[in-house]
Amino acid sequence: MTAPRYLALTGGVGGAKLALGLSKLLPPDQLIFVVNTGDDFAHLGLHVSPDIDTLVYTLAGESNPETGWGRSGETWHFMEALTQLGAETWFKLGDRDLAMHVERTRRLKTGETLTLVTTGLAAALGIRHAILPMSDDPVATFVRTPEGPMDFQHYFVRERCQPVVTGFEFRGAQAARINPLVLEWLEDPRLRGIILCPSNPFVSINPILQVANLRQHLAGSKARVIAVSPVIGGAAIKGPTVKMMRELGVVGTADWVAGHYRDFLDGFVLDAVDANLRETIAAMGLDVTVTRTLMISLEDRVSLARACLDLIG
Repeated sequence: MTAPRYLALTGGVGGAKLALGLSKLLPPDQLIFVVNTGDDFAHLGLHVSPDIDTLVYTLAGESNPETGWGRSGETWHFMEALTQLGAETWFKLGDRDLAMHVERTRRLKTGETLTLVTTGLAAALGIRHAILPMSDDPVATFVRTPEGPMDFQHYFVRERCQPVVTGFEFRGAQAARINPLVLEWLEDPRLRGIILCPSNPFVSINPILQVANLRQHLAGSKARVIAVSPVIGGAAIKGPTVKMMRELGVVGTADWVAGHYRDFLDGFVLDAVDANLRETIAAMGLDVTVTRTLMISLEDRVSLARACLDLIG
């Protein structure tokens, strides 16, 4: 019997946590990760891919538990030297993390694609599952504010999410091509499930969906498509998701997230805190699983991953 395949869309810390759980249940020939690259930007002459690196470090067991981002066992001599020189220091690059950006930038300049570079870097850290950029073409997320559009990292890191959000732009998304390896899996008859990890719907998942109208591919897929709520009890575990929802004038609850994906969704994973929303989401025609979605331990990650596979089941 042919083994079923699964594809997970992810970005940010929450997405990486579930990705780790899925990687413990499914072998590399059955699971790939499609990662948001709308956050990528050039900094200090380096190509930085925050969401890719978050997933790489998480799967490699190298994520930094103290910061929630970056690499474990980090030191900061580079940043200290930059400060002494009066250079830009708002985006923190640890000494060990810096090696990733330097090597990525070097290889990109030789003509390698971001997919090939990512595959090589991940393999060097012992990762066997495929980590695929949503596209090898550049896509840049901009946050619209009353003062004008702002590069995502400037909004998220430099301004600490303080500006009011009025909308988003995904520059280059429509012209970008879907990663051919992702397209291959989407068209594979063995594909059984597509999982939207509990990532920010606006700036982690939407950039992926915008690439070459990937959203339409999901809507037409024969595979079961499910999403895990990034919102629990009207709050986001990490990041500005609910703040963005509030400023955009939408209800900051899990049922809004389900409705946001409704055109291509088959199922939705809801936290037990929000069990009262089950009927509302089921009325959208979705199968609903209620479970614990807060991921603190590795066991939590694996348990949630198993609930996702059962819902696809």
